[in-house]
Amino acid sequence: MGLQIYVDGKYYEEENAKISVFDHGFLYGDGVFEGIRAYSGRVFRLKEHVVRLYRSAKSIHLEIPMSMDEMEEAVLETLRRNELRNAYIRLVVSRGKGDLGLDPRKCPRPTVVVIAHRITLYPEEMYQEGLEVRTLCTRRSLAEALNPAIKSLNYLNNILAKIEVINAGLLEGIMLNNQGYVAEATGDNVFIYKDGVLLTPPPSAGILEGVTRGAVMELACETGLDIRESLFTQHDMYISEEAFLTGTAAEVIPVVKVDGRIIGNGCPGPVTAELISRYRALANSTGAEIYV
Repeated sequence: MGLQIYVDGKYYEEENAKISVFDHGFLYGDGVFEGIRAYSGRVFRLKEHVVRLYRSAKSIHLEIPMSMDEMEEAVLETLRRNELRNAYIRLVVSRGKGDLGLDPRKCPRPTVVVIAHRITLYPEEMYQEGLEVRTLCTRRSLAEALNPAIKSLNYLNNILAKIEVINAGLLEGIMLNNQGYVAEATGDNVFIYKDGVLLTPPPSAGILEGVTRGAVMELACETGLDIRESLFTQHDMYISEEAFLTGTAAEVIPVVKVDGRIIGNGCPGPVTAELISRYRALANSTGAEIYV
């Protein structure tokens, strides 16, 4: 049996899982999504992801046609049907089928899609050796134009930044906001460690508050680290002792070089290594949702 994909309450083989070409998610990127991970038969922070999905939907005036509990069960059932114990789950809610105009009132019912598959964002050696990144010319979208707290299907800002990364022959890059402060990577949140303090940009910098980011902040507090949300610049990254990125697919990934400047001693530091270990233990812990 091939991949089973949930579309509006039914399951389809991959080649038969289809939406209308008039769906406003396809035509205009009008919708919201979440990326979620399953580890060893458990879904990590499913409720937090679903809550964020519904908050994003509310912000764009999109009413999801099912309850949060029903959405969680759709995710779990998709994993069961695909017999996946370790997986990446993509949960998508679009405005739905309408016409060629922008008017969302012409879309009577949103489209809900759940895809469960495998994903490998970075090779395992990168977690041991660390990433080289560069600062990108593409700036993070203005919050006044499209609030980054909305995890929308309109990801062109990130894609343009990713093209810069690819052209540079790297795997990831750092986006600044319109004021020149560090915001986030193309798909991950950013942390630096210097002078005994772990720093990450605040929401006001124009970031998406990642679920993994939140988990790492909790772990840092548990270890007694001084963790702060604070604005910082490229210069602060250059002179930091350690740096790392966090994200659902990336987990916790060390950064060892930024714009040609070596971070610390050029290899993942002890704070980063400790948080990687603690995060992986947490992701496989009994606190996650059991589905098999």
